[in-house]
Formats: sequence, C-alpha cells, structure tokens
Amino acid sequence: MDMSAITLESVPSADAITAADWDACANPGVKAARGEASLSVAAGDCRDDSTPAYNPFISHAFFAALEQSGSASTRTGWGPRHLVARRDGEVVGIVPCYLKSHSQGEYVFDHGWAEAFERAGGRYYPKLQACVPFTPATGPRLLVRPGFDQQRVREALAGGLIALCDQIGASSLHVTFALEQEWRDLAARGFLQRTDQQFHWRNEGYGSFEDFLGTLASRHRKAIRRERRDALASGITIHPLTGSALTEEAWDAFFEFYMETGSRKWGRPYLNRAFYAQIAQTIPDDIVLIMARRNGRWIAGAINFLGSDTLFGRHWGAIEHHPFLHFEVCYYQAIDFAIAHGLRRVEAGAQGEHKIARGYLPQTTYSAHYIANPSLRRAVRDYLAHERAYVAEAVRELTDTGPFRKMETPS
Repeated sequence: MDMSAITLESVPSADAITAADWDACANPGVKAARGEASLSVAAGDCRDDSTPAYNPFISHAFFAALEQSGSASTRTGWGPRHLVARRDGEVVGIVPCYLKSHSQGEYVFDHGWAEAFERAGGRYYPKLQACVPFTPATGPRLLVRPGFDQQRVREALAGGLIALCDQIGASSLHVTFALEQEWRDLAARGFLQRTDQQFHWRNEGYGSFEDFLGTLASRHRKAIRRERRDALASGITIHPLTGSALTEEAWDAFFEFYMETGSRKWGRPYLNRAFYAQIAQTIPDDIVLIMARRNGRWIAGAINFLGSDTLFGRHWGAIEHHPFLHFEVCYYQAIDFAIAHGLRRVEAGAQGEHKIARGYLPQTTYSAHYIANPSLRRAVRDYLAHERAYVAEAVRELTDTGPFRKMETPS
C-alpha cells in the first residue's frame, strides 16, 4: 500500500502552477485525443470512448487568460484560490477555485439564498466557487493526474475544499457544472445536490444537415429550412473561422458584438479584449468564430470552443438585426460544423427552451454545495429536494415534446 502523504495548499493564481502540471491533471492525453478527433473527420465517425475527452475550458491556457487579462481577478470579485494536491512534491490534483464577493457570472443562481441569509443577520459573502468563471459548461472540477489513486486524490481534494472554506470563513462552497459522478461523490461527503437543465444537440451519425432534418417532424423540418433561407435573404454570408483564419479584424468585430449584446444582457460584459487577444495566441485551434458578413463588413458573430468531441457555444452578438440570423449563426451553423467534423454534440450554453424546436434537447446539469451554517443548510436542503423533482419532470416533459418524429407503434 502506498502510504505517501498527500499535502494540500491553496495558491493565488493559475500561474502558480506550471502549465504542464495543470494540463496533466485537467486534460491528460490531450494530444492523442485531438489527433483522433482530426482523423475522425474524414470517416465522419465520432471519437472512441477509450480516449479522454479534451475540454478547452479546464486548460491552463484558458484560466491563465481569464486571470492575466483581469477578467477573473480580486478586483472583479473573482479572487483565485486554486486548491493543489501534491504527493512527494508532485502535483497530483487541482480544483480551480475562486473566492467570490458576489454571485455574478456563475449561471447557477443562489441570489435567493444570499438574500435570505443576510435578512436573517448572516453574511453570505465571501463564498468559494469551484468552477470555470463565466462558463456554464459541464466538465471535471476535481482534476486528478493519471497514474495515481484517483479515488484517494479526489477524496483529499473534497476534504481540502471544506477545510479551505472553514479556514477562510467563507459562508459556503459551490462546485458548479460538475460531472455527475463528482456530484454523487461530493454528496457522500455531505454536499447538497442541485440540478438544472441545458439544451444540447446530439450527433446520431448524420452525414449532412439534411440527414438531421430527416429525423424531425415535418413542421419542424419546414420551419428550419425557412429560417435558414430567410436568415441569409439580405445578402448575408457565413464564415466559420478557426486557427490562423482568426484575424485581428474578425476579433475586433466580434468583440464589438460581444460588448453590445453583453451590455444589454448583464449591464457590464464579463470578458475584456485582452482575454480574447490572449486566447487567440495560446489556443487558436480551440476556437471557432462563426461570423456573418454583409456589404463587405462583419455584422454578427458567435464564439464557440472546440473540444475533442463537443462544440461549446458561448457568446453571440450583432450590430445589425435580421430575422433568424441568431438561430443560423448560433445553432444551425454549429450543427453543420459538428457534422462535418465528426463531433458528438453541440452544447449551446445556458437556458433557452426555444432551442428545442431546433433539435437541442434537455440535458441535466449538476452542482454540489457545502453550506457551513446549519440553519441555512437545512433551508437550502429542503428547497433543493423540491427543485430536483421539478427539474427531472421538466426534462422528461420537454424531451417528450421535442421536434423529432415519433416512432410508430407496431400493430
């Protein structure tokens, strides 16, 4: 039995951990995974299950860009407190974690909990958040390096999170958009369980967009064809850009779209131009900008991030507004890209039941919550029991009313 001790510490930035150590925990086998994804394009096949899926959001480069740009910093209410596990000096596990002074940019809403606790005389902030800032995409949160006892390291990380929360006097700890197994493991350690839903498109081995349309009920099929036609009726052309095709001109235009839309949605957009400049340099092959052009200028665009088996849709914006252009750029072009590149799914971000009619079906998301105060903990536990039942029923109902053709019942 390996009796080597696991030591834990909290570090104040992603830069306190080398990119090699971070990515060995976050995305082991990344080169093989991305290579196999590329080879699958020609065959139109999806990746083998035996290959770990690459997730761009948990890469060191993504966190470094968030923090070095100042988008996720103490000044913006996101103070890095990453938890690091070491054995014999070697990094064997990481939890990306932030000390928060508010609940913005998380997409798992606990504002009601904060208000209730503070009305009762408590202090909800600061709190700890184990997540990817501003990114409602499911992925591993307890990152463990292969070759070590996975369960032992995860247990050490989970215990370390609770100890960190208690040590710094935070009211609570929230592990959001976690994997389902992490959610179950954390529940076994006393974390409260929460669920929600998003809408994802699944690739069932389609050879083309028309193949996908053929699985839909007639009225939905006709509606999508009409929307795609009308979206481009004003002479608009669509341009998917990735890698070296991501020019400064395109980035400047997209950032203008992001600022315009983000200002209307959130009051202040979360990400700055320096963040986009940095990821354009460090992970250009993980980015797919789908841009719309009319009369010689960019008028709208959406940014997507590319994993080994998933296209993750994030932000959209426009300076001209045309019927159905949002659906074309954000949803239909993403499906086109996923089919062409043999990807398994498209995750279209948070919320939006309007996505169902466009082939995106409900998918449960998971978060786990440690709350130090016993009274608040009891109240939240009772609330979450009802909420989980509601979410499960909503997922069932929305799936049943999806746009796909119903299978005929044998006579």
